[in-house]
Amino acid sequence: MRKPLLLLALPAALVLAACGDKTAAPDAATPPDAQAAHTFSPDITAGDFGEMVRVLASDEFEGRAPGTAGEDKTVEYIKAQFERIGLQPGGDNNDWYQTVPMVETTADPSTVLRLSNSAGTRDLKFGDEMVIGTRTGQPEINVADSELVFVGYGVDAPEQNWNDYAGLDLKGKTVVMLVNDPGFHANDATLFDGEKMTYYGRWTYKFEEAARKGAVAALIIHDTPGASYGWDVVKNSWSGAQFDLRAEDDPEPRLPAQGWITGDVAKQLFAEAGLDLDEQIKAANTRGFKPVPLNAKVGFDLKSTIAEKSSRNVIGILPGTEAPEEAILYLAHWDHLGKHEGEGDTIYNGAIDNATGVAGIIEIAEKFATTEPKPKRSLVFLAVTLEESGLLGSKYYVAQPSIGLAQTVGVINLDAMSVAGPSRDFVVTGKGNSELEDILKTYADQQNRTLVEEGNTAGGFYFRSDHFNFAKAGVPALYAKGGNDLVDGGTAGGKAATDDYAKRYHQPSDEYNPDWNLEGVVQDLEALYGVGRTLADDGQWPNWYEGNPFKAARDQMRSEAGGAP
Repeated sequence: MRKPLLLLALPAALVLAACGDKTAAPDAATPPDAQAAHTFSPDITAGDFGEMVRVLASDEFEGRAPGTAGEDKTVEYIKAQFERIGLQPGGDNNDWYQTVPMVETTADPSTVLRLSNSAGTRDLKFGDEMVIGTRTGQPEINVADSELVFVGYGVDAPEQNWNDYAGLDLKGKTVVMLVNDPGFHANDATLFDGEKMTYYGRWTYKFEEAARKGAVAALIIHDTPGASYGWDVVKNSWSGAQFDLRAEDDPEPRLPAQGWITGDVAKQLFAEAGLDLDEQIKAANTRGFKPVPLNAKVGFDLKSTIAEKSSRNVIGILPGTEAPEEAILYLAHWDHLGKHEGEGDTIYNGAIDNATGVAGIIEIAEKFATTEPKPKRSLVFLAVTLEESGLLGSKYYVAQPSIGLAQTVGVINLDAMSVAGPSRDFVVTGKGNSELEDILKTYADQQNRTLVEEGNTAGGFYFRSDHFNFAKAGVPALYAKGGNDLVDGGTAGGKAATDDYAKRYHQPSDEYNPDWNLEGVVQDLEALYGVGRTLADDGQWPNWYEGNPFKAARDQMRSEAGGAP
């Protein structure tokens, strides 16, 4: 969820800094089977891809949580693959790693939210009824008797003539708001982008806007259709250690505390205020909506364990033969949710999310490195950390890139690839954004495949993976994978595969399966390789389509760099 920002290079040990005490972690042990006698092919193959996913998603990697022994094993494995292929290090000080300073915050799970209203006072339990956390780096946040105000979707969008905060003084107040956009819940194509989520629908934006408005805390009401995931995903994602960039490395505003409440809690809260939640949602779907006091107060004593640490992006570069200062960037996040306390399977292996993407960029890198002639422009292969914590590794890289963003021709992101087999279509998440899609279409046509948009446009998936940080900065970014219409099984088979993965998403059951049909992955990787190969050799500078909100930033950066938009 985040899913969230990027850069490179360090020693093999992870440097951990707690309360200013920097201690080098022990050298990462070679994970079992990581250096097994698998012979890699220079071509993109299902066997090579599957082997890398198997290793990265093994229990020995402990769910690949940043700042753990699982990180050490993961980044060492990626580095070893980059070295084997023959890439050059692109990180800090001519190393493979880019250090990403981070703050690890673990909220006390015994924390409760005290709700007080005419019905009395009750405590909401962490995990079951709410989740809450802080990004301030402070070990204790105390809020007493903060008035609750419903602010609709928590959106201030002047170009939409929309301001849910109009006339509201938020000093000392806590806002309660809906997830997603007005157009989604209203089923109205004239509101924002209708069913398709805009950036205003993302929880990250909502918390940032509430901070800009001066709120002391913010709570989002969860609903499964609006969020596109169930409460278990929220609970798992907000439990345990949470990672963030240091405040000095992140210009975005931060709330003292932020979190979610369940839909059932919200219904009761509104009812006790004499309000019907469904009716308030309808009201929030109209322009001119005014904030509604909930005649309730909230208080909490949020204690957290704070540790300053660092994580690592891994960066490999294949220098261009004619224009090495210009680059095409392939991107995937290596991190997942690590291990949780409890009984049974407690390792969140993250096989599809996102061992598949990491294996994918390595496969593409090897084909570039072994295919003649070598590309004219440089290729950057970036495996980032802290995606699950809000796209933080990519955010850091965007602020400190190995090759400047103005000279970055385009970004291709691989995240949670489809392992359901070949398809007749090719999903472009956020379809209709940039001219990168025109190049992809050429290769999709050669595979007799049709480009389509994602099935759940309300999920806002274009804003939930690492390419989005590049997009916000202006660099054209493509996020494409798999398909819904399977060659073997049709759309029914595609839906079954999607539904199966939805059950495994952010769960311990997202594990490697040797029975996956990886023929479709090979097709996808070949097509995405083709996009990069075209960009590397023909000298073009693809842009965003007219009307795209990121086009102005791209035009400006290219103009300042002395190049045509």
